[in-house]
Amino acid sequence: MPTGVAMRDARRQLFDAAERILLRDGPHALTSRAVTTEAGCAKGVLHRHFADFDAFLAELVLDRIARLDGQSAALRAAAGTRTVPANLAAALTELFDAVAVSIVGLVIFRDDLRTRLRTAGSTGVPLLTEATAMVASYLTAERDLGRVAPDADVETLAPTLIGAVHLLFADRGRANRGSGAPETGAVRKVVLTVVGGVVRGT
Repeated sequence: MPTGVAMRDARRQLFDAAERILLRDGPHALTSRAVTTEAGCAKGVLHRHFADFDAFLAELVLDRIARLDGQSAALRAAAGTRTVPANLAAALTELFDAVAVSIVGLVIFRDDLRTRLRTAGSTGVPLLTEATAMVASYLTAERDLGRVAPDADVETLAPTLIGAVHLLFADRGRANRGSGAPETGAVRKVVLTVVGGVVRGT
């Protein structure tokens, strides 16, 4: 392993290495040695940037959550276009890629990581909680436009939809890691099952 070579944007390279490991081998394979080996750097590089491995994992999760800001903005901007189920199916397929599903598994698997994330302000199951807020915000926008029934219980529909779609992707991911994403039709079917009753013009 190279030890004297400066890494440009070491944090980003370490995060990218961790995501490749999650994609290829799953949460159980994610160790500090595996990350630095994958990144092609000395183990000490990780500890120069993070207090310990759990701190690294917490920042990895928070980095992934931060990416939701752009996805959430794009979904809200889509309100009033295409159909509600089509918009939701596309957004949730983008959200639940194999890395995101693995990160949720990582959070569930590691108690210390959940504790750190709660200390950082995360609630519920990190990533899923923020994804729920994204869907709730979009459904509210569509309700304001009249494409979702005015009495629709958005606060119940959003977590129901996130939970159902996450299970769909997690199940396929276990069966065929990295290439087992469900077909668009399967995602749309789940979306229609959850929100079809309140959507106008599906």
